[in-house]
Amino acid sequence: MSYVLRSLTLCMPELYGNVSGLGPQARKSLERIYRRRVPSDRIATPELVRSLVEASRETKRQVGALVHRSGAVDYVVVGTATGLMLPDIGRLRAADGRFRALRLVHTHLYGESLSRDDLTDLTRLRLDLVAALVLADDGEPRSMAWAYNVPRTGDGAPYEVVGPVPYGQREPHFGELITSLEAEFARRDRTREVAKDGRAILIHVGKRTERRAADTARSSLDELQALARTAGVDVVDSVTQLRDQVDPRFVLGRGKLEEVILRAIDLGAETLIFDQELSPSQASGIAAHTDLKVIDRTQVILDIFAQHAETADGKLQVELAQLKYALPRLSTKDDSLSRLTGGIGGRGPGETKLEIGRRRARERVTRLERELGVLARKRQERRRRRNESSTPIIALVGYTNAGKSTLLNALTGAGVLAEDKLFATLDTRARRLALPDGSVAVATDTVGFIRNMPKDLFAAFRATFEEIADADLILEVVDASSAEREEHLETTTQVLEKLELDRIPRLRVYNKSDRIPAEERAILAQESGSVAISATEPGGVKPLLERIGQVIRRPAHRVVASAVS
Repeated sequence: MSYVLRSLTLCMPELYGNVSGLGPQARKSLERIYRRRVPSDRIATPELVRSLVEASRETKRQVGALVHRSGAVDYVVVGTATGLMLPDIGRLRAADGRFRALRLVHTHLYGESLSRDDLTDLTRLRLDLVAALVLADDGEPRSMAWAYNVPRTGDGAPYEVVGPVPYGQREPHFGELITSLEAEFARRDRTREVAKDGRAILIHVGKRTERRAADTARSSLDELQALARTAGVDVVDSVTQLRDQVDPRFVLGRGKLEEVILRAIDLGAETLIFDQELSPSQASGIAAHTDLKVIDRTQVILDIFAQHAETADGKLQVELAQLKYALPRLSTKDDSLSRLTGGIGGRGPGETKLEIGRRRARERVTRLERELGVLARKRQERRRRRNESSTPIIALVGYTNAGKSTLLNALTGAGVLAEDKLFATLDTRARRLALPDGSVAVATDTVGFIRNMPKDLFAAFRATFEEIADADLILEVVDASSAEREEHLETTTQVLEKLELDRIPRLRVYNKSDRIPAEERAILAQESGSVAISATEPGGVKPLLERIGQVIRRPAHRVVASAVS
């Protein structure tokens, strides 16, 4: 336990306890430290060293001073005999080249040099410098060691340690050293490509007891990286940890979390993105342990939907999902949520959710559900009119980024947005489709599916998904070139079963087949109820149009579709 003295008054935050147990002489020694001043050319003056040593002898504990660059002592910290716990000194962006403008000078009682905790504080808190006064058996300073942050090169450490050197030996010019280091960090940061929403490290934590845990982790992280790219984030690193059980507080364990934080500081990352939905307690526990923004997979997907929703219906659905996600996290003061203002995880129609109370959030949820109900009735009326016209309806479904929008453009000339990104389009599109026999159908594009889709988002978009129920034919679009093709097929099947739409006639369309070997393409084309095409090749959709015409002309299809509806 550490105790903090600041501004000649005893600060007693819960973390640091109470210093009332110290005697009058010890308290005077601590106050004397606060009155010391350190010029910019020195790490520590003889007067400051003498005061720290006297306080350590009085308390029989480590005593430290956090010295500002102005020369004033901002904090005096009293720890245990073997360590210090520093106060909360606020947040600092890791990617702007600047340090904290505070250096820690403290005593070590048992001849030990800088400890791992000292170096962790140096890098995590971006301190200017950490110095340890190593005391001899008689309590006098014997030597001093110090360390400062340096840009990492290769596998080297992100800091440099000097000493221990005999006490009294000439020190470097502190001000010049820090100025040159900050300039070096700033140059490094300027050479980095800055993404729209900053730099992030991806984290996947899985159970090693699960079958194919390593393969699952790799494919899931690849998908999370694609999601982050769509959201405008520059992924600088990824971390995988397989455990017997997920840590209930920190997800990946305190020690591993420390390593990730140090890695983020070194790479200039501002965000940690977890490849799973964090519980409110986990988000709070991790956020209390780091100055970085902490978000999860659900927030990334919600953020993408917020960016890409265009229609009033889509925007309302996204805001409803955001509010339902945030409600349990508004029940307590959560420091992690305060970091979500702006950028990834904190934009869109629901970006003000952090400013409203639980009661107002519930009222907004009720109002959104009422408005979505009105829009659902309008959609139902439009579907009824389409059904009365006896025009066949063809619904395109499939995993996100399988090429549904590209295929819709190729079939109908719709001109909808088509990008090589996850969830590039969200809003349902209906376009006229001319078949080879001269008849006409209506082709509709729906939002893509994804594994572990956030339940609140699925619930919000359920009404949109259910438009598929009126389809006479489902085109199940699959990215033939994806290494995760089988998993994508399984996810699509599960979603259709969940929506009770698995009885509608289905034609599997292996898209992007120009990216796979000809032998594999031939095997897929021979698969029952399937066709292999490339929507980007001239005439590539002709075989698909012919198959659609064959299925639509079958007399039984209307009976099956009516039964599902």
